[in-house]
Amino acid sequence: MGEANALRLAEPDRSGFGHPENLIDIKCDARKARTIKSSRLLATSDTPDPGSWEDAMIVKKLVLIAAAALLTASPALPADDTLTIGFTVSRTGKLNNDSIAQMRGFELWRDELNDKGGISVGGKQYKINFMSYDDESVNARVQQLYTRLINQDKAQFLFSPYSSGLVASAAIVSEQYGRIMLTTGAAEEKTYKLGNKNLFQVYSSADRYLVGAIETVKELNPNARVALVYKDDPFSKAVLQSARKQAGEAGLRTVLDEAYSPETTDFGPVINKIISAKADVLLGGGHYPDGATLARQIYDHKAGLKWLTLLVAPDSPNFATMGDAAIGVTVPSQWEPQVSFKPDFGPAAADFTQRFHAKYGIEPGYHAAGGYTAGLILQRAIEQAGSPEQAKVAAVLNGMDATTMFGRTKFSTDPKEHGLQTGHEMVIAQWQKKSGALFKEVIWPKAARTSDIVY
Repeated sequence: MGEANALRLAEPDRSGFGHPENLIDIKCDARKARTIKSSRLLATSDTPDPGSWEDAMIVKKLVLIAAAALLTASPALPADDTLTIGFTVSRTGKLNNDSIAQMRGFELWRDELNDKGGISVGGKQYKINFMSYDDESVNARVQQLYTRLINQDKAQFLFSPYSSGLVASAAIVSEQYGRIMLTTGAAEEKTYKLGNKNLFQVYSSADRYLVGAIETVKELNPNARVALVYKDDPFSKAVLQSARKQAGEAGLRTVLDEAYSPETTDFGPVINKIISAKADVLLGGGHYPDGATLARQIYDHKAGLKWLTLLVAPDSPNFATMGDAAIGVTVPSQWEPQVSFKPDFGPAAADFTQRFHAKYGIEPGYHAAGGYTAGLILQRAIEQAGSPEQAKVAAVLNGMDATTMFGRTKFSTDPKEHGLQTGHEMVIAQWQKKSGALFKEVIWPKAARTSDIVY
């Protein structure tokens, strides 16, 4: 996608001469001015042209309009009463389902906050302005666009793109320019162990994703035969690296350990290996497209699994469109609408869920909730800092230990893993069918359980 197309995806949309089509009109007017001027220069009569003064005025006016328009087309500095937050969204590409859900969380937070007058700091109100671009789910575009967000769009703060891989690319830029970036959809720990100083992770880290599933399987069947089948990408491999060790420590036997290409659409060969290995438990998956396809094909092949935990995909409300193929599938979740945390600030989970549904017509998953929470945390830090200055806001974030509707938030200040989330805990949700309809219920931990386990 070229730069002109990228500009069209900016939020908010620019109007007036900043639009490419108006720039074309400006160029036409400028050419018209040159034509008028040239025609007068070519005149050879010594007699003054009675129209020359009028045409000169037209030329001058058109040149001034063109100059003003070109200045208007340049990226503007944020207004004194506005804070600009920049980020990219995978509006297109393989990550679009979860990335757009995350963006909706950002948007709901912004809209609700601006409706109330904005962030109150030192007796002044700051409205929130977003600048965002489509990264197309491509790493190379992320670095280019985050550089643009900082240098040209003058973003004072950043939200991350979706996925650990894209966040790793964005972090290179945010660290280079010393911009605070709240990261959501980025659970892999590696990015936070590179000496970065400006990253703050909202999610639990990847090593915590399958703890609940492994604990539950051990309780249900200590002799379970486990297949680890997962997407060959940084996030999924990080999760399964920890799960492999955790399953062994729990005394579970791993009978298959296999990564699949991110481009896989036919899981038949992998499913045949699962059946041959006589696995009764599968842990793995990756993101929405591959996870949903894997679940569907496991159901169609009647693989005989008693337990299926997939990363990311089953958390999406879209997973319910799979019908009976969704029944019993579990997902490690950063958050579910049923949680009952008592927030120190911001709405309760039930209130957020109702407002999100009213705006978008669907129930939020953890990607949307994580996006909203990133906004809440940044808002809280700016308010407590009494200033939007980076150093002051970072100091508040480093000392934060608070509960929102998303759960507890606390960031590591250890230089070896600065910004890593240390307070938040996962839950395990399961799709169950009741009275002919599919519902997602929390089944782990026991203290948060909303339904018995289907096994």
